[in-house]
Amino acid sequence: MSSMLNGALTRPATRTAARAIPLRTMTAEALDSYFSTLNGHKPGQLYDLVLREVEEPLFKAVLDYAAGNQSRAAEILGINRGTLRKKLKAYGLDAA
Repeated sequence: MSSMLNGALTRPATRTAARAIPLRTMTAEALDSYFSTLNGHKPGQLYDLVLREVEEPLFKAVLDYAAGNQSRAAEILGINRGTLRKKLKAYGLDAA
């Protein structure tokens, strides 16, 4: 399944490019950029930062795909519906 996601979670490098960049590559580039801009400052809470940056657009996209059906979205994500609802509330995405 991981290889299936690796191919599916890509986006075009540019609007006209036919080649897609894997999500893992974009993530690595973003992290490299983050570390290069620290200017000697100590990084902190990186795991939480990355999760916040990824989860919100992930939940929005899956909810859109599931036409707002939270049960279906939770199934697609492979998480419990209660967990999804809790996370949606944390991101302010729970408003109907």
